[in-house]
Amino acid sequence: MPELPEVEVTRRGVTPYLEGQIVTAVIFRHSGLRWPFPLDLANHLIGCRVRGTGRRGKYLLIHFDHGSLIIHLGMSGNLRILPLETIPKKHDHFDLVVGQQVMRMTDPRRFGAVLWHDAEKGPVEQHPLLRGLGIEPLEDVFSGQILYQQTRHRSAPIKQVLLAGDIVVGVGNIYASESLFQAGINPKTAAHRIGLARYDKLAAAIREILARAIAKGGSTLRDFIGADGQTGYFQQSYFVYDRAGQPCKICGALIEQIKQGQRSTFYCKNCQK
Repeated sequence: MPELPEVEVTRRGVTPYLEGQIVTAVIFRHSGLRWPFPLDLANHLIGCRVRGTGRRGKYLLIHFDHGSLIIHLGMSGNLRILPLETIPKKHDHFDLVVGQQVMRMTDPRRFGAVLWHDAEKGPVEQHPLLRGLGIEPLEDVFSGQILYQQTRHRSAPIKQVLLAGDIVVGVGNIYASESLFQAGINPKTAAHRIGLARYDKLAAAIREILARAIAKGGSTLRDFIGADGQTGYFQQSYFVYDRAGQPCKICGALIEQIKQGQRSTFYCKNCQK
């Protein structure tokens, strides 16, 4: 699944082609993905100018004067900027046409989403899918202090708390494993048992690893490609994720793999206490 870095890489890739442009067509090739497509979206967007883009967690936002388009890439989706004459393929479900180019959404598994939030309903951050999300990890307000304060009564393993997204948003499975390794924290540790100093290290690790992943174009997940058709290469820097049975790059012990909440967790039992 595309995580925060992949969505941010996608946002940065499409932004230069969308900002300031007027939408000339909206095309749907199915009735919907995870949820039905807004039936009147063409009426909302055709003739309107894109004012900017944003991101909230793993949701990509395209802003107009009167509302925002909310896009989620699901398990396997991607957005591409293509010449207008590019023939759509089997899993191409949604086109936003601007000038002589099209932003095309491809989603083989159809777990993604294209939704509309009208400005009359308030800021897009108040949309039901967004309003319960935690702090953005790349914003200045994110800190170890916040992690510490918000976990005093959380007995769940810290890896599960990070994935929940209600304290800090967008730290998905790959980057949670990598961040916990860099901070030296065992993913099975109960969140309330971690002290402030260790949470300071974890917050710094999350921020650094996400920034590095964005700089490297994200990870080459099974189905993810960026808006320019290129895959990311942060996976070449993994210390633990998807390295079960391989030696730790720090201590040489074999990386272990466990299941937490039906998700695979990778860690080094020597480096992570």
